[in-house]
Amino acid sequence: MLIFKNSLPALTKKKTAQVAGLLMLASALQGCAVATVVAVTAGATMVADRRSFSKQIDDQTIEFVAHNELNKQKALSKNTNLHIVSMNGTVLVVGQAPNSYLRDLAIKTIQDVPDIVTIHNQIRISSTTAITTQSNDIWLTSKVKSALLANGDVNAKDIKVVTENSEVFLLGLVTPKEAKIVVEITRNISGVSRVFKVFEYIKL
Repeated sequence: MLIFKNSLPALTKKKTAQVAGLLMLASALQGCAVATVVAVTAGATMVADRRSFSKQIDDQTIEFVAHNELNKQKALSKNTNLHIVSMNGTVLVVGQAPNSYLRDLAIKTIQDVPDIVTIHNQIRISSTTAITTQSNDIWLTSKVKSALLANGDVNAKDIKVVTENSEVFLLGLVTPKEAKIVVEITRNISGVSRVFKVFEYIKL
């Protein structure tokens, strides 16, 4: 299920200051997944990224704000297992919710977060995954990333890999040819049950 929103203007000086404050707050949250994403992405990867610098900041802010909004909803924080990834304003929501009401509430809660262009709702109606399943997902993600790094026809840094309950979601700004290669590599990784494309296609 997709939810489309209008694109918003580029960062103003005021917005840049607000974003900087948010990122400083995020980096202070030790052990928080969002802080980890911010810390890792803020390095050399940002220079090689196909997104503009401001878009990278927007994506980090979207993830931080959206997670924060979900945590404000006690029903969601206690009963669901949700993860949000943003790529150039395209937001992927994955995880588990016990019923359609909480699944829909999650999307409704984040749909007005600034700078979101599109929401891909991939929340599954089920119980939350076990620790063993989550560990396996981390392993699958590393296998996919390693396979992409070993391939000379695509730049693994251009691809975000998200694995949830053995389903692999691929995000990035890629050409149709690159997308085909990445999907073929991923679908042949042992343990991957399904592959979903959340790409934005570009011309080089």
